[in-house]
Amino acid sequence: MDLINVVIAEDDFRIAQIHEEFLSHIKGFNVIGKSLNAKETMELLNNHTVDLLLMDIYMPDQLGIDLLSEIRENYPTLDVILITAAREKEFLNKALKFGVEHYLIKPVTLEVFIKTIEKYKENRHLLNSITEINQDIIDHFFAMDDKKKAQQKIDFPAGIDYLTLEKVSNILKTEKTGLTADKVGDKMGASRTTARRYLEYLVSIKQAYVEQVYGVVGRPERNYFYNELLKEGRA
Repeated sequence: MDLINVVIAEDDFRIAQIHEEFLSHIKGFNVIGKSLNAKETMELLNNHTVDLLLMDIYMPDQLGIDLLSEIRENYPTLDVILITAAREKEFLNKALKFGVEHYLIKPVTLEVFIKTIEKYKENRHLLNSITEINQDIIDHFFAMDDKKKAQQKIDFPAGIDYLTLEKVSNILKTEKTGLTADKVGDKMGASRTTARRYLEYLVSIKQAYVEQVYGVVGRPERNYFYNELLKEGRA
């Protein structure tokens, strides 16, 4: 899987280091630089291939929100996530106008940070893996039908969200020979740990089952299968 190159634009170097440390918990990201102001941010974008910009709004030389127009003009495909203490409504309006991926209010916990970045990674992987769209793909990004809305109201355990759970379930449905957590993680664009958490949850609710198989040098691995009995109403 290709690395996602990241720039962190944050005028407090301590917070920038924290966000870089947070990113180290997620597979597939490469921090190519940190900037303390808008000028340094543009220099990094001009001199490197960047996929994702994590940007504060309050920077000493220019508001990050005002930098968005220049960024969109020069780098229309760059993904931006704002991480800021700014709570002004006009900033949110402008962020939406310029296609910001997410808007996180400081202070951001590790759990919220990882959930947001993994969701971004999943969406990016989904878009890169398809050649044409259907209504399910569109609904995934823009809307949900009543059934999905109802399912999202289920009180899932911490670390489990409906859309990711559905994606993991769909991956299993297409693989009749079963998959390990590593392979599911690769397909969903997430870490092995994240994939296993969702797979074990599917097993716990009997939407999947697991078998031990022996891989290299006889080491046992957990192989996950979709529960086909669900289709026949016998589960």
